[in-house]
Amino acid sequence: MSSVGSEGSRGSEGFCSLSEPTEPKPAEPYGTVLDLDQTRPSLIRVMGRVSLTAAIVNGVIGSGIFGLPSAVAALTGTWSPLAVLVAGACVFLVLLCFAEVGSRFDQAGGPYLYAREAFGPIAGFQVGWLLLVSRLLACAAALNILIVYVGVLAPPMATPTGRVITMTAAMAIATAINVTGIRIAAWTTNVFTVAKLLPLVLLIVVGLPQLSARVLASQIVADPEWREAVLLLVFAYGGFESMVIAASETRDPRKDTGPALIAAGIIVTVIYCLLQLIIVGVLPEAGRSMTPVASALREVLGGVGATIGTAAVIVSVYGWLTGFTLMMPRVLYSMATHGELPSMLGRVHPNFRTPHVAIVTNAILALAMGLYSSFAQAATFAAIARLTVFASTCAALLALKRRGDPAPAFRLPGSTAIAIAGAAFSVWLLATRSSTELWVLLAVIAAGVLLRGVKRSG
Repeated sequence: MSSVGSEGSRGSEGFCSLSEPTEPKPAEPYGTVLDLDQTRPSLIRVMGRVSLTAAIVNGVIGSGIFGLPSAVAALTGTWSPLAVLVAGACVFLVLLCFAEVGSRFDQAGGPYLYAREAFGPIAGFQVGWLLLVSRLLACAAALNILIVYVGVLAPPMATPTGRVITMTAAMAIATAINVTGIRIAAWTTNVFTVAKLLPLVLLIVVGLPQLSARVLASQIVADPEWREAVLLLVFAYGGFESMVIAASETRDPRKDTGPALIAAGIIVTVIYCLLQLIIVGVLPEAGRSMTPVASALREVLGGVGATIGTAAVIVSVYGWLTGFTLMMPRVLYSMATHGELPSMLGRVHPNFRTPHVAIVTNAILALAMGLYSSFAQAATFAAIARLTVFASTCAALLALKRRGDPAPAFRLPGSTAIAIAGAAFSVWLLATRSSTELWVLLAVIAAGVLLRGVKRSG
């Protein structure tokens, strides 16, 4: 069996072994990797551990943290910081599963590849399909929250026509950055990550001394809705699952994926918990605010704080969009190279060494979803689809441990118990969804079955 976990052979210029096949081959038995044609342009490994950590932080801290603190406060009130901590701890269990499973592979695909190797091509396709849908919906939510905040600074941008122009321009610029090369995209992601963290750290540093017991006590909710709060926080904490996709462009993905995920997970959890505490501790009636971060900055810094907060949201969301267009096209690329999507999506640009067709296609789909949805709709269904991806990777860890191949470069103590707990958490949240939401999930799965059937028959 071809080793998935080993470092692929590289040429003198450091290119990875994964390249576009001349045409899709029939699906191989699971547990093997397709032998891909080495004569065409391949992706290039340039992302180090720091860049990967920054990409994960950037991928998680996006639109959610700027819109959801008020929603979580409305659901759990004074206890909302605890809700953020509990949700973070539960999602961290899933993240640990990704850390070990990801250390077994050095090819593009992330959760799609993990499920394909653990359970076969049919399961792999469904996970890849649900991952794609969840991230496209997350992008749609990010585009909508971008319009809300841009509209504060420039009201014409929030008009119907301005909304279309702003969303289109945002996706076009992010797409251009990612098509022109992974080095530029990785550097841009690092810059945006630092830029988005600075105002959040500012709010934490300035806000902690101004916490008010009176304001905190006023946030009481008569009947806290913990399950709904945790589901919304799954959206806020999610994103790391797509940041491990570009393994074919990471220098040493087997060694770097685990540490990068854990470091990013700790950073995000600490920031989220402190931000929630400050928002409910300085912002009266936090549950009613449409712009909780900007409003909290106004409370502690005055008018200039509101401006800083609004600018921070725009920078953060746009940084997230750049990371999204960096990672998600690699799912389309990986599925195309395995013959499960049109082969054109597996093309690599001869000069830029990026999957340019997949990047453009991904951007068009995300833009369409953004234009025809709202933040609340997109965020809810993105979280539901994401839970299935979480559960599949936790299950994949158990299956791959039983098989023993490919061997992990990062071994997680107590991984069996952690995988079971992570899967149970995901299934529990799914089981609490309404029948309408579950029917939508089943419809998405059915659409994936139909799409794969059409592609295979063709």
